[in-house]
Amino acid sequence: MARLIRSLRKSLTLTLTHQFHHQQQPQLCISHHLFRRSYISEMRKSAFEGNILRLLRNEIQYELQSSPPNDPVTKFGSFMVDGRAGERWITLKKRYADEDIKLEVTMFDGALPAPTQTPDGGVINSDEMQMHITVIVTISKGEGDGVLQITCSAWPDDVEIKKVFIRANENIIDEAYVGPEFTELDDALQDSLYDFLEVRGINDELAVFLHQYMKHKDKTEYVRWMERVKSFIERK
Repeated sequence: MARLIRSLRKSLTLTLTHQFHHQQQPQLCISHHLFRRSYISEMRKSAFEGNILRLLRNEIQYELQSSPPNDPVTKFGSFMVDGRAGERWITLKKRYADEDIKLEVTMFDGALPAPTQTPDGGVINSDEMQMHITVIVTISKGEGDGVLQITCSAWPDDVEIKKVFIRANENIIDEAYVGPEFTELDDALQDSLYDFLEVRGINDELAVFLHQYMKHKDKTEYVRWMERVKSFIERK
């Protein structure tokens, strides 16, 4: 009787062992497959990131070698210049008589074909493009009512007035009447408004400075952007 029991127990043990191995084999295969997929994904991710970092380092090195960075300009004429690192604007400020003058200047925000003169005195558009910069001039007088705002286009060698209007407050954008288009004004009035800006240092020389400044800022911000992307990817 004892021999029979031992025989049955041995048979049952073999059966259970076989069933256990049979059940574990698919799980082991799945685990191995998942591990392999995870390993391959990690290798691909590392290769992609390594390639991006290599390209970024090469581009940064090229930009710095082709045009080494200069100390930022902090003054132009009587204007104090705030380069606003990391932003698409710069600010120029000055005091003129009883006026506070502030210029908010964009980086390059457009381009048009540069006009060129023909032999017969006409003007045509050339293949060369001229970059555009928007300049918002704000003039205030103490605590008085309203501020004068003049929107200008700064081309490579001149300033063009686009709009002249009064705002109730520098920081309030209202829906008040803002006057006609500048080109609709009397020619003499247009000339007088250009003279008004000229005596305050907002002239063709300023346009030339702004274009030179923005060329440098454009490259500086590009390198700063690449450095930030590189630092993020390198971060573990």
